[in-house]
Amino acid sequence: MADSLSDTPAFHDLFIAQPRLIDLVLAPDGTRLIASVQTVNREATGYATRLLEVDPSGERESFLVTEPAQSEFAPAFAADGTLRFLSHRESYSSSGKSGEIEGVALWARSADGEVELVAHHPGGVSAFTVAKQGGSVAYTAALLVGAADTATHAERRRQRENAGVNAVLHGANATRAWRRALGPDEPHTFVQHPGKAPIKVGSQDAPGGDVVLSPDGSLVAYTRAGDAPDTNVVVVADAAAGVERLTFLRPGDQYYRLAFTADSSKLICQRQREETYDAEWQVTLVAFDLDSREETDLLPEFDNWPWPGRAVLSPIPGDTTLWFTGDEQGHCPVFRRDPDGTVTRLTASGAYASLCVTPDGSTLYALRSGIDSPPRVVRLDAAAADQQPAFLKTPSELGSLPGTLTAVHAEGDDGFPLRAWLVLPEGASAGHPAPLIVAPHGGPQMSWSAWTWLWNPWPLAARGYAVLLPDPALSTGYGQRMQERGRGQYGGQPYRDVIALTDAALERDDLDATRTGLAGWSYGGYLANRTATRTDRFKAIVSHAGMWNLEAFQADTELHAYFHKIFGDPLAQRERYDANSPHRDAAKVTTPILIVHGGKDYRVPVGQAQSLYNDLMRFDVPVRFLYFPDEGHGIGTPNHLRLMYETVLNFFDHHLLGQEWRQPALL
Repeated sequence: MADSLSDTPAFHDLFIAQPRLIDLVLAPDGTRLIASVQTVNREATGYATRLLEVDPSGERESFLVTEPAQSEFAPAFAADGTLRFLSHRESYSSSGKSGEIEGVALWARSADGEVELVAHHPGGVSAFTVAKQGGSVAYTAALLVGAADTATHAERRRQRENAGVNAVLHGANATRAWRRALGPDEPHTFVQHPGKAPIKVGSQDAPGGDVVLSPDGSLVAYTRAGDAPDTNVVVVADAAAGVERLTFLRPGDQYYRLAFTADSSKLICQRQREETYDAEWQVTLVAFDLDSREETDLLPEFDNWPWPGRAVLSPIPGDTTLWFTGDEQGHCPVFRRDPDGTVTRLTASGAYASLCVTPDGSTLYALRSGIDSPPRVVRLDAAAADQQPAFLKTPSELGSLPGTLTAVHAEGDDGFPLRAWLVLPEGASAGHPAPLIVAPHGGPQMSWSAWTWLWNPWPLAARGYAVLLPDPALSTGYGQRMQERGRGQYGGQPYRDVIALTDAALERDDLDATRTGLAGWSYGGYLANRTATRTDRFKAIVSHAGMWNLEAFQADTELHAYFHKIFGDPLAQRERYDANSPHRDAAKVTTPILIVHGGKDYRVPVGQAQSLYNDLMRFDVPVRFLYFPDEGHGIGTPNHLRLMYETVLNFFDHHLLGQEWRQPALL
């Protein structure tokens, strides 16, 4: 087994410095492939995103097309092969023009490398899409309330700045999202046709929301908020006149990830019906017929969910073939849906994202990762079942991982088959059994299927810990029954499943049942808190961004309406909160706990951590609180991520291995 100190710093440095591939786009003629890659900046205080050209044949090495001093992201190819992207550049000089730019703008890079400004907006552009034919572009940018056009918006921004005012008057809109405060401006859709000024088409339901152009650029589709908090509206508008033509909505449903078919006759999107206390979450793909206005479920017999990625449609007019990804048994395969509705799984293992299809529909490109592999660019046959991908050449510095990966199987107390991944450190054996960390995932509608940079198991394995990655009730990839069995009981069946998988793992003779810990983030943090009130079997617990007092949480979270649907009104459904809120059993906690939380977490507000900390102090439970004032629900700063891993590992070393507590130097 690895020494508890010697190997970890080198692996941490390599892990955090690893280039991160985050998305992929293919040129219209299929000859150029561009990936976005994030690298740590010199001060390790953030990441710079640059564009990387990858050889589709896999023969040549990849190379950066972004200048070293710039950051470019969200790439897309225009119909003529010009590469469009977003970037924050303070000034520009191209085509005989020059000036200063405020915020993120839309740019174009020609094949010879020349960069030109395409569109900018006071306060910046947050997202864009291009038409597959012609040169039209649609983008998302904000307008202050009451500003009908960009000029008025710019003037009101100047007035607020000159007056030193940053106050926001909210009405029926959301006030916060993830880690950012919203307002006073609101997102809108703009369309810009070649040689013409941008026109405002309509308002959206969120910054950077879904917006897509039809292939010929004549139509633009986007989503906006509905009258009910659990409903949104799909709008199809005339992209030249800026007027709405069609709207689609169904009470209780929300639509995401829009895409036009090649002949512009239909709009394909993901439809979600979020869970309530009495009904489980449901996700499928649907087609809106723009002539008949009928909505058709494209996957009525598909038991898993087509998410989280966007479906990719055949580029051939008249061909309704599409490809999508979805969790399945600890993987996230690529699936193909043929025109007759037949669904075929194309990949045998791994987790896929950012699908691209060649113009003839014969080949796919994607990002592939796994629990044991960071994302890499791959090539796939667009029709072959259960294939292995061809890996293309991209930067990779992580090397071999400090252990091995295997699966663990168990049976729930209701007879449902359960599974988990188990990471084993090097040297674990019957003679030298490894201490075990159990790490339930967030969500809860998620699965341990893909690589993650936050709460990755391999830094723990490098320290000598085995890591169990359980998929309990409410996990994705195990059919709709997995949702049904966890519905309405956040702290019930999922908790029992985690314990069942832990017991199954500890039947192995290479794991040490006397030295176990548990660590979770988000919903996993809630399960960590729940576990602390239910058992003292673990020697230490880490709770990162977890819910503690559900009544206070549902009133304060940015997703108030969503969680209110699950648990109901605490005045009317008191028993639901009493049954699921860990804080009710604070007096039962004896296990040492490390709390990790960000001050700008609006999903699980920091008051949950403060309440947990105060309760543990009140009952004399050993507790430490790692607080990041400027982080949100996750941890985005490289130095903070390094500090989190160091603190967590030192905490487990102290309580599981009996080592002296080591305070991280920067703390």
